[in-house]
Amino acid sequence: MFIGDSPIHIERDADIAELVLMPGDPLRAKYIAENFLENAKMVTNIRNMSGYTGTYKGVKVTVMAHGMGMPSASIYVFELIHFFHVKRIIRIGTCGAVSEKADVGDVILTKNIYSESNFAYTYDNYVGSVVDASVALNKIIKDTARELNMSIHYGMTTTMDVYGPYIDYERVLNRIPKEYEILGEEMEAFGVCHVANTMGVDATTLMTVADSKFSKTVLTPEDRQTKLNDMIKLGLESIIKES
Repeated sequence: MFIGDSPIHIERDADIAELVLMPGDPLRAKYIAENFLENAKMVTNIRNMSGYTGTYKGVKVTVMAHGMGMPSASIYVFELIHFFHVKRIIRIGTCGAVSEKADVGDVILTKNIYSESNFAYTYDNYVGSVVDASVALNKIIKDTARELNMSIHYGMTTTMDVYGPYIDYERVLNRIPKEYEILGEEMEAFGVCHVANTMGVDATTLMTVADSKFSKTVLTPEDRQTKLNDMIKLGLESIIKES
């Protein structure tokens, strides 16, 4: 195995906090830094994958974009943990609802993630199709949501290797074992949580529903950048709390 002694995709001397929020979109990372953090500074921008470090209520936090798909997200999760000793990661993104329980604009907290991808098998010979998000971190988020009087859905999600709306993803959903109740589908959570689990770090995923198979309503690209404030606040309020 070749790892080297410095990161390749994050600036070598980047000032990275132990607590990291990870949106997929670099512009969303910029939005969070400018609107939620104090004294935020860009600390890395290799390949225009932006990372910012500042404080939230006096606690040092980094917001680091991870791109789209498990291959991209896993690179940044690995480097954050291996080279910068990050202790806690919350991916904050969007998903498509595949259950009538979740409407467009609702927030889903993933308990565990199903995927038929070979990502984990390639990564470390893991042959399971389900990985768990951090129980401890999820408890904090659920408790924080109650404190904020914020309603969230909690359950299983699925990570796919393709963008669901561009395929007949009913084929994929129909292959999932019937005992699994899937709330939403996206493209990164399985990889983010699996890498973090193998490295002993707490990680989970919060997702705002951007579209639904049961609705014609879809969040616009502008909405995806700026109208996710409730989820962002929940992520920040949660990540700074003690276990």
